[in-house]
Amino acid sequence: MDGLFRFATAQRRDHDVEAWFAHSDPLRGLVQPWFKRLRACGPDVRELIHDRRPTACAGDAAFAYVDAHAQHANIGFFFGAFLSDPAGLLEGAGKRMRHVKLRVDRRPDEDALSDLIRSAYRDILQRLDASKS
Repeated sequence: MDGLFRFATAQRRDHDVEAWFAHSDPLRGLVQPWFKRLRACGPDVRELIHDRRPTACAGDAAFAYVDAHAQHANIGFFFGAFLSDPAGLLEGAGKRMRHVKLRVDRRPDEDALSDLIRSAYRDILQRLDASKS
């Protein structure tokens, strides 16, 4: 088993993801530009709603998600525990997953978060290649 989270129903653009962002919740608006960056990682990026949150996949393999809670929003990485994070943005203690917490009154280091997004995408591509062997 390769440990990848695979979603055969992921598609280039999912109307359920668009509907999730259509709500007038400011925390959803806070993560929307970051989800656009996830979409822009590569031509193979697909999306879907998984566990009630927008999830980005490389092909069918999930690499990141966004979510909005009562007081903050998250950008989560399915293999975040394995990503280099020199800025210390990642939170969580799970075996694999980590997230970056966003708040309306506190912006993240945009360059560092952009680097994490690119790293998560590159990481999932490497994992997909390794799973073919």
